[in-house]
Amino acid sequence: MKTLVAYFSAEAGTTAKVAKELAAELGADLYEIVPEQPYTQADLKWTNPLARCNREKFGNKEVPAAGRAEDFEQYDRVFIGFPIWYGVAPNVVNSFCGGYDWTGKTVAVFATSGGSGIGKTAEKLQPYVRGASIADAKLCRSASELTDWAKRL
Repeated sequence: MKTLVAYFSAEAGTTAKVAKELAAELGADLYEIVPEQPYTQADLKWTNPLARCNREKFGNKEVPAAGRAEDFEQYDRVFIGFPIWYGVAPNVVNSFCGGYDWTGKTVAVFATSGGSGIGKTAEKLQPYVRGASIADAKLCRSASELTDWAKRL
């Protein structure tokens, strides 16, 4: 079974660290989801109602992802990781997902958060991974919390 760990990580790098450790543990390929227009610290200051992250989320704006995961069709299982933004995936993750054929793939979602729960994150991501089966979604703070879970999927 060929596995990809795709992730978006914002300023702190927590999600990047978790994704890299998870990929190493599973022997999976790794792909970083990056917005075409990178975020600045000011863009991510969610306490500012005019910050870019807030305008994108509340305006339901598309945030194009830069680049593509090569040979995506070869993967049977894809782990998608990101920080929780307002109880769901950041818009750039949705844009990334919308650019591929997910037919027959198994998707597992992991999210990092300083305080939010995972909520209906997987359910809200489902329209962007049409044709895939979402196996599970898990909130974590470190890769060690994911290893056993990921190996069971």
